[in-house]
Amino acid sequence: MNIDLSGKTALVTGGGAGIGRAIAEAYADAGARVVVAEIDASRADDVRAALHAKGGENLVSVTDVRDTKQVAALFEEVERRFGGLDILVNNVGDFLQIAKPFERYTDDDFEVLYQTNLRSVFICSRAAIPLIRKGGKGGSIISVSSIEAFRGIPMTSVYGAFKHAITGFTRSVALEVAADGIRVNAIAPETTETPQVQVHALVAPEHQHHIPRWIPLGRFGQPADAAGAALFLASDLSSWITGTSINLDGGALAAGGWYRDPNNLWTNVPVITGNGFNF
Repeated sequence: MNIDLSGKTALVTGGGAGIGRAIAEAYADAGARVVVAEIDASRADDVRAALHAKGGENLVSVTDVRDTKQVAALFEEVERRFGGLDILVNNVGDFLQIAKPFERYTDDDFEVLYQTNLRSVFICSRAAIPLIRKGGKGGSIISVSSIEAFRGIPMTSVYGAFKHAITGFTRSVALEVAADGIRVNAIAPETTETPQVQVHALVAPEHQHHIPRWIPLGRFGQPADAAGAALFLASDLSSWITGTSINLDGGALAAGGWYRDPNNLWTNVPVITGNGFNF
């Protein structure tokens, strides 16, 4: 069954690269009018050209979704151009290369991680709800979270805390707007190959052959995996799903600390020396 988003308007934050770019292009391929908010001007130019080549209506805006005034201006433009909004994807999020013991985090670390991983979700969702409600046909708000929202992650505890917060936000807001037919869900990817996280390059060459054993389905994620989940959550196929998260993780969370050893047997005992990465 092909997913058809014709007649719908979708806004994707951070849609210039990686998962956000894959979602924006998938929505365009499904017939949606696509709005991209992208902070990087060169990425904005690139995705604008890609969307233009696909045909259809689109709007790519150089916008910092951490800034209330810029978000308000973007949503006003969306209403002027397209008359409303049906789908919001809160894709922006990053651990910002901040990885260290919690007691060494500074107040500035707290703030920059909050701005990127949670404030942007709050600001854009707050702006989207009345615009979606105005259309009277319901809609879908999707936040790209992380599998770290459902397990501990040492050395990036503050990032992990904000991803856990998205889970609670998703569940709570879903209840508030359910009567308007607005569904609120999240996607929680495991490590995904993107320009921000080039995970294969981080794996030491002598450990590359272990990758199929680390994740039950045998590989790291690709942006297209998240795009597929986002298409589903934007469509009528998920019309009775709200307040939940899709764990897009190749079975990693189900496996917990279990891995396949070189004999393809399951073990919860480390089977490699070092940490497997180039650090």
